[in-house]
Amino acid sequence: MESGYDFSDLRVLVCDDSRQIRSLISSFLVGFGVKDAAEAFDGDDAFAKLVEYDPDLVITDWNMPPTDGLEFVQRVRNSEDSPNPYVPIIMLTGYTELHRVKMARDSGISAFLAKPISAQALYKRLVSVVDDQRPFIRNDKFFGPCRRAGRRTNYPGAERRKQEQ
Repeated sequence: MESGYDFSDLRVLVCDDSRQIRSLISSFLVGFGVKDAAEAFDGDDAFAKLVEYDPDLVITDWNMPPTDGLEFVQRVRNSEDSPNPYVPIIMLTGYTELHRVKMARDSGISAFLAKPISAQALYKRLVSVVDDQRPFIRNDKFFGPCRRAGRRTNYPGAERRKQEQ
């Protein structure tokens, strides 16, 4: 896929319990120009690889017993031993019901990608994560990229946040 992006220096961690899916995603990444990708088979393995590998991006499946992708994301974002709570994370899953998309978003993911996966869909998410300019938000219940992505910034209602002066 031709683009103005050079992904050759991007370090990507791919986490899925299916060796076939990991292989498919890794081959897509090679096709996009990514030269450095590591693989993990569940959330615990992914966290260990996150510590040793220091990726620029993580792509993780949701359903991976015993430690699933949602638990992994929450650990990356909130654990004191997380080496990089700001790493962009793409959640890859066959769970596409709205409540599950919201659960993934509320865990702190950067982007959501539904299975079955295509090279074009993965490429679009990769570009969106690289271009993502959302600030990270921390409060009592959430840490991750601002969940208000794509919403109007000129909301005229009474609950509009005041502009900093």
